[in-house]
Amino acid sequence: MAVKKSRKKSRQPVAAARRNSKPVAKKKTSAQNAEPDFATVFAALRKLMSGLAGELHTTADEPRKYSLVTKSKSWRGGPMYFGAVIAGRAYVSYHLLPLYVFPELKKSISPELKRRMQGKACFNFRQVDEALLAELSALTKTGLEAYRGKNLL
Repeated sequence: MAVKKSRKKSRQPVAAARRNSKPVAKKKTSAQNAEPDFATVFAALRKLMSGLAGELHTTADEPRKYSLVTKSKSWRGGPMYFGAVIAGRAYVSYHLLPLYVFPELKKSISPELKRRMQGKACFNFRQVDEALLAELSALTKTGLEAYRGKNLL
């Protein structure tokens, strides 16, 4: 009786085939091709925050980070964090801690600015929007007044 030899096809496993293949580049639309100018956004947001540097203490003044704390030792024997502007890879963040300390301040935020909000006290920007920056400036000054009202400065 003759033994039948089975012919096995030599195929790479699917995972190995995926590893060895080149990734397919996705085409970007013209809107996606335009890289956001985060340096301009950072400069505009930093200008809002740095207007308060006279009453607050600057802890970081770097090309991608600017932050302020209170001058007095108002929290656990140390200064209390007020806010920061931080340039990331996907957006520029504007952190405003009075919103965390005084949640009633959130009632005055417009729906347009609220869409930019991430978490309790952070706003993300990819481009400069003058109307939102004006509202954010007023909100920052209101936060400073709230800190002053509670003797946190």
